[in-house]
Amino acid sequence: MRRRATRFHLLVVCSAIGVLGVLAQDQYQNPDFISIDCGAPNDYDDYGLRLHYQTDDRFIDSGENRQITDEHNDQRSKNLRVFPNGTRNCYTLQPDKGKGNKYLIRAAFYYGNYDTKDQHPAFDLHIGTDYWDTVNTSIYYYTEIIHVPKTDDIQVCLINTGNGLPFISSLELRWMDNSLYQADSTTSLFTNWRYNIGGLQTYRYPHDVYDRIWTAKNYDKWKPVNLWNFTSLKRNNDAYQVPVEVLATAQIATDNTSSISLYWKANSSSQWYIYFHFAELEVFPNGQKRHFFLYVNGGLEIRVVLLYQIPRTVPSPSVSASDIQLSIQSTTPDTQYQPILNAIEFYILLEHLSLPTATDDITAVNDIKKVYGIKRDSWQGDPCVPKDFIWEGLQCSYDRTPRIVAVNLSFSKLRGVVADSFSNLLALTSLDLSGNNLSGKIPESFATLPNLKTLNLRGNNFECSIPVSLQKKVNDSTLQLSVDNNTNPCKENSYESKKKRNSFIVPVIAATLCSVAVLLMVIAILWRIKSRNGKGITVTEGAIKSKNRPFTYSQLLKITNNFTTIIGQGGFGKVYLGMLENGSKVAVKMLCRTSQQGYKEFLAEAQLLMIVHHKNLVSLVGYCDDAENMALIYEFMEKGDLRQHLSDKGMDAYILPWNERLRIAVDAAQGLDYLHNGCKPPIVHRDLKTPNILLNENMQAKIADFGLSKAFSAENDSYISTCPAGTPGYLDPEFQISGNLNKKSDVFSFGIILFELITGYPAVMRSANGNAMHILQWVIPIIERGDVQSIVDPRLNGNFSVNSAWMLVEIAMSCIPPTAIQRPDISGILAELKECWDMETTTNRNQRLGSCRRSSAGTLDMMSSEPSYEYTPSAR
Repeated sequence: MRRRATRFHLLVVCSAIGVLGVLAQDQYQNPDFISIDCGAPNDYDDYGLRLHYQTDDRFIDSGENRQITDEHNDQRSKNLRVFPNGTRNCYTLQPDKGKGNKYLIRAAFYYGNYDTKDQHPAFDLHIGTDYWDTVNTSIYYYTEIIHVPKTDDIQVCLINTGNGLPFISSLELRWMDNSLYQADSTTSLFTNWRYNIGGLQTYRYPHDVYDRIWTAKNYDKWKPVNLWNFTSLKRNNDAYQVPVEVLATAQIATDNTSSISLYWKANSSSQWYIYFHFAELEVFPNGQKRHFFLYVNGGLEIRVVLLYQIPRTVPSPSVSASDIQLSIQSTTPDTQYQPILNAIEFYILLEHLSLPTATDDITAVNDIKKVYGIKRDSWQGDPCVPKDFIWEGLQCSYDRTPRIVAVNLSFSKLRGVVADSFSNLLALTSLDLSGNNLSGKIPESFATLPNLKTLNLRGNNFECSIPVSLQKKVNDSTLQLSVDNNTNPCKENSYESKKKRNSFIVPVIAATLCSVAVLLMVIAILWRIKSRNGKGITVTEGAIKSKNRPFTYSQLLKITNNFTTIIGQGGFGKVYLGMLENGSKVAVKMLCRTSQQGYKEFLAEAQLLMIVHHKNLVSLVGYCDDAENMALIYEFMEKGDLRQHLSDKGMDAYILPWNERLRIAVDAAQGLDYLHNGCKPPIVHRDLKTPNILLNENMQAKIADFGLSKAFSAENDSYISTCPAGTPGYLDPEFQISGNLNKKSDVFSFGIILFELITGYPAVMRSANGNAMHILQWVIPIIERGDVQSIVDPRLNGNFSVNSAWMLVEIAMSCIPPTAIQRPDISGILAELKECWDMETTTNRNQRLGSCRRSSAGTLDMMSSEPSYEYTPSAR
């Protein structure tokens, strides 16, 4: 059950959320994390996770970007990178802390029918040179490994096994303290399960400093126990840093048994490590403590004594068997002190059986690849290991540490001078660079390669002077050198001088053009700043004409059928239904000629819609400025406004289902988040209300009516001083008193909208005798009594989740404190609304995804699918 918070407690929580929303801005760029959204078109900040996600362009140079065709709520599942070429394609991760450190690496995959074939592929995943996992599922799947690399570069490779094209949705690396877990440079730990025992939701970063994903797990045979005030949990000497939210819930043995037991069948060749996490959540009389024994397959008797609210982690030694049973047994028959379990992790040990290629050779050949821009399907991952994936054109020795002994890059379109990195391949016996366009002097450093026996430089543009030290090796018959068919040095010099002159002139011309372009941009920016005149962004009527489709008044008469159908009343005139030549419906807002205030709102709305474009903001189609006739033409929103749908009288009394209300709330929050945080400088809507939230034919919500909107003069401004304006019932009380408008003024209005979605009632409720009551006056006393079901729209007939209803109420309460500083940023609200949406929709998913939860950080976290030979641990 969700907590029943008092009004005071809710407002305190709201203030804390607001502070965290500000602090989160500094946490997006975590230096110990690498977060990659594979296939994404651009970098972005995940406001819920408070992490910065990058595109994968800088981590891999192969593959193609794709988008899924079905719907998925998680941002990192909407795009993917697929690999149609090559057997092995590898991402290269370079964490700041480098080799010898411990990292949690997570790869996620969601097929999403991106290729419309509805045939999910199967392929292998390698970490460096070693097998990690097999991906073979159409559902969302993630796999984790705790790994200690021997080199500064970490390779994550996708292997085409002939069962479809490999793909990947996201890749994440998190630094971990080296004292944790059993992994080292020779072994890694593969995550099978990680359970938040007794919990109701999944937690990850920022709750978990290492971004481990703790999936909620409840066993029917055990009783739940939890600690409400979990902030008092002591973290001293707690190296594993299990989130307090996870430790604050647990399950204990039932009264008729004195043990907690888990059992599953496993592959007997697998070596398992289990980590038990405990924290005492109950206070016993006379200082008594909970005692119990821990057994693994009947052995390993470990006595555990718990102190109140002090975490303790007990790792097991490795266990390998076909049947594995864990048992936690009480030391006394007293049922008051039954054993407890707060969280548990299960890992399989992966041994690194392959030695990677010598580090110097890897560095050298990767530098050669970079210098010449070599694009070969096989040039991915380790150059020599495994042997099946050796790079094309290389030969390696495998006596001890694999070394590169031969390089054949003949006829590879290499240009420029010979890279210095060739002389770092100290085990090299043969080098073939023939048939390229290499120029300059033959490097003397070739003579320093101790094992070089064959050097083929035929058919290039080298100067024909052979270094003395190299000629000596030829004379001594220790080196076979081929340099014939090179360009005549004189002709080469003449050609090169012209080439150098051209290479000088072209960059100068390019630089000059760039300078002119930059100058023009600076002038444009200065002109725009000047045009603001201290009032934020402004747009002239001429700008409107230059950016949008112009309409004449006669055209408006035609498309509106002489203004026959009125569909609304805007801030500066009536709104008519129109039909374009292509059959598209539009909404035509006509400016009332006698309204000076309407003219100001007209220009304000025009200026904003000229510069903002978002899927949750109504789009401007065109304009009319024909003598005294002025109009703005918008996309038509088929389903009208939100207020109509929440009223018994509107839209044929259609009752919005609960899940649609949640989706509308997310849509509106996304549009508002774009205005507040996506526009530079930020824009405040100032008249946010349910009649200004319109719905298209798919019930997608879009914010409209920007006549009162204001933009900050500068990005870092905190408020705008202006006369209070807006709609009664939605106005921020602090703004009404001070006249200082800020982004949190919209947040207050948004909170009122959320209460309208919850209750179905308008912001100002009127009784039959005409008395008025604000919606907050009615809902807050009921919320304080903990009776959320009494405020949910009775027309829903109970068809809603009580948990998601409570969460939506708490989000709405966080928006309405009387002072702006106590309210969170809309980005934090949006993250919580997405969590609420997922909480509701999770119940409608199939049983395979039934155990998935939305983390309080705001992203969809799912259990990793188990290998076919293992079953999820069951209670006994």
